[in-house]
Amino acid sequence: MTGRAGPFPAMAEGPPLRAAPSGVAGASGQNLIDRLTAAVQAQTGPSSDFDTNPEIVPPALPLRDAGVLAAFHEDDGRLYLTKRAATMRHHPGQIALPGGKLDPTDADVIAAALREAHEEIALDPAQVTLIGTLPPHRTVTQFSVTPVIAVIRGPFTPVAEPGEVAEVFTLPFAHVANPAHYRLEGRIWRDSWRAYRVAPYGPYYLWGATARILMGLAERLSA
Repeated sequence: MTGRAGPFPAMAEGPPLRAAPSGVAGASGQNLIDRLTAAVQAQTGPSSDFDTNPEIVPPALPLRDAGVLAAFHEDDGRLYLTKRAATMRHHPGQIALPGGKLDPTDADVIAAALREAHEEIALDPAQVTLIGTLPPHRTVTQFSVTPVIAVIRGPFTPVAEPGEVAEVFTLPFAHVANPAHYRLEGRIWRDSWRAYRVAPYGPYYLWGATARILMGLAERLSA
């Protein structure tokens, strides 16, 4: 899902997250596949946008299914993300994993994530080796988002979908995989204080569901 481009005032953090082990510097090839496989096999529960605001009770409304693709390149372990176009009606300028809601033509959320990645960044599903999925993440917008973990094989030059994606970029595996890079920040929203995870990198401000999903993966990778 997404993260807004632009920081907000930082809030006081809770207990520090555990630092990653020495082997988190990078990953490629079979080592990358082995580490991601172990991560998706970890027995953990689902995550939620409400994790950092336990005093807020999620509304009892039906959730819509969606899938996002966390695809790392086999050569260097870099993760592909997008920056949504500023002209988009929903979430303009935000950082996101390729993906979207489940369409009637999709067999499942994995198919939805692969379809959206092909549409958004021209990633051929034939280049994708699926590793597995993480537990669904619940968003404040009433989506149940399944993160699909995968590895991209062979040369890949992303092409941003005109009108929807302003930029396709990558983050180093070492940044994504280190739980210490995910901190708490907050802002006033609808007259109340809301906290959320962020993991900024250079000009890219990851926050919200994108950061929380990737933090969950980082915690599994460092276990």
